[in-house]
Amino acid sequence: MPLNLPDKLPAIELLKQENIFVIDHSRARRQDIRPLRIVVLNLMPLKITTETDMVRLLSNTPLQIELSFMKLRSHTPKNTPIEHMRAFYKDFELMRDERFDGMIITGAPVEHLPYEQVSYWPEVSEIFDWARTHVTSTLYICWAAQAGLYRHYGIPKHDLDKKMFGIFEHHVNRPLLPIFRGFDDVFYVPHSRHTEIRREDIELCPELDIISESPEAGVYMVMARGGREFFITGHSEYSPYTLDGEYKRDLGKGLPIEMPKNYYRNDDPSQPPLVRWRGHANLLFSNWLNYYVYQETPYDINEIR
Repeated sequence: MPLNLPDKLPAIELLKQENIFVIDHSRARRQDIRPLRIVVLNLMPLKITTETDMVRLLSNTPLQIELSFMKLRSHTPKNTPIEHMRAFYKDFELMRDERFDGMIITGAPVEHLPYEQVSYWPEVSEIFDWARTHVTSTLYICWAAQAGLYRHYGIPKHDLDKKMFGIFEHHVNRPLLPIFRGFDDVFYVPHSRHTEIRREDIELCPELDIISESPEAGVYMVMARGGREFFITGHSEYSPYTLDGEYKRDLGKGLPIEMPKNYYRNDDPSQPPLVRWRGHANLLFSNWLNYYVYQETPYDINEIR
């Protein structure tokens, strides 16, 4: 089944150019199927880019999905037109009585701040707590993964000497988990972050299970509550040129940035990226939707607890 998206969402036209089939609300309403309700709390500065990345991956499933976007009342984005936010996003306050089959919480460019100094920390903390009783399974990505682990389990983050930036090899610690069905022994994931969570901190919490790691990038995926929470430190959703854009942006600003590792062909920034993470990314999201959302959510969404 295709993805059921808000009418006129920019991602629709962008993804049609990639031959990805999506469906708008008016057509979906004529199909007698209860779609999976997925909500995205998009904390990234370039909202439309992140929306497109998410839709691209969520569309690769036979399940019909109704996608909604949540925003914070306590934060006004600077890089997305206010008309776009009004058209496609709803404040958490207006959604707090709703229930969803799945939720995705993105990264945010606030790594340099202690959590309590982030201007919207009180509201995002409330959303983290709300998700535990209103969502079947939640994916926390990058900063959200670190913040969620801190909020729910007290896991600290640690500054890195330099940015973890590039494409890194990963392996699976729990190969029989459904989230890894179809994975190769080694797979690749983009990372772009200045902080990390550490194995030794996580091992002190028996409620947490480190299910995937990288020899260079460290802890990649942590599972909790039997798959109702996944904390993912990388950016599997990134499009081929996202790291290229970040690299050239920082170079243009004169910031101390190294070339992303294992990214450009022949380590030459004048050549295109060598894309080798999309197969894993599609499997990750389709496995999550199938095994931890669709097969776990109650038929009556109001029964989610």
